[in-house]
Amino acid sequence: MNQAPRQKTLKLAQRQAIWAYVFLIVPLAFFLLVRIYPAFDSLRLSLLDFNSPLKPAPFIGLDNFKELFSDKVFLRSLWNTLLYTLIGVPAQLVLGLGIAMLLSSINKGRGWLRAVYFAPYITPIVASAWVWQWLLNKNFGPVNALLTSIGIPAQPFLMSPDQALYAAVALVVWQQLGFQIVIFIAGLEGVPRMYYEAAELDGASPWQRFWYMTLPLLNATLVFSVVIATNGFLQLFTQIANLNPTDKGGPLDSTLTVALYIYRAGFESSRYGYAAAVTVVLFVIILLFTILQLTVLRKRVDY
Repeated sequence: MNQAPRQKTLKLAQRQAIWAYVFLIVPLAFFLLVRIYPAFDSLRLSLLDFNSPLKPAPFIGLDNFKELFSDKVFLRSLWNTLLYTLIGVPAQLVLGLGIAMLLSSINKGRGWLRAVYFAPYITPIVASAWVWQWLLNKNFGPVNALLTSIGIPAQPFLMSPDQALYAAVALVVWQQLGFQIVIFIAGLEGVPRMYYEAAELDGASPWQRFWYMTLPLLNATLVFSVVIATNGFLQLFTQIANLNPTDKGGPLDSTLTVALYIYRAGFESSRYGYAAAVTVVLFVIILLFTILQLTVLRKRVDY
């Protein structure tokens, strides 16, 4: 008597599982085609002297990698990329968490303020970079107009090898800040309020509540934000390419990133095998950073 309903239920579950696999295969195939295949193909190309699709590409082994680590321009781009990451990631996290906590503590105007902070993130990056050029222009930019009005000499900013990288970091932090704020607000709203109420009754100060409660309970959110922000800075391209379109990565390669150097080597110098070698090195760096961050920062917190 009970076997027929069970068989129907089993068949229904099997059909649901089959359709689930069907729908999963499509994005999986897209991911393999767009992400995995190019990564392995870059490894293959990095071992070739590939300069043109119309000419044979002889196998040269690790010669591209040997040249890479004696290339002063590449080493400069690698150092710049690490500086972007070391400066930009902490700035994004501190500002994002601080603003998120402030927004979570108010009721009136919260939605409007969230939209204001999130607007730069959905603004086209090219447009943001060009606006940043105008803001920091030495001759007619509003920032220098403000500085001169209070007695500070106009600064070259994007035209100075000493200041351009920090100006570029400021653009990226400003442009990505809205994303971090939204992530942290979601994390803060997931923390039960009764914990804070109990801590207040026990006499915990605001700093103690932040250090011993908020940060541990936001661990999963922090790990996600750190990994996403780090990967973003390690792959910086569009912002830097458009901050100084007549001298991409300038002045004097002071803002050059590894991703932009890959573009130079591949599409400007037509050294596709060499560019692939740089891509492999960047992939390994990102992978190591991600593994290190997940290993060191991830902690299980139950509440």
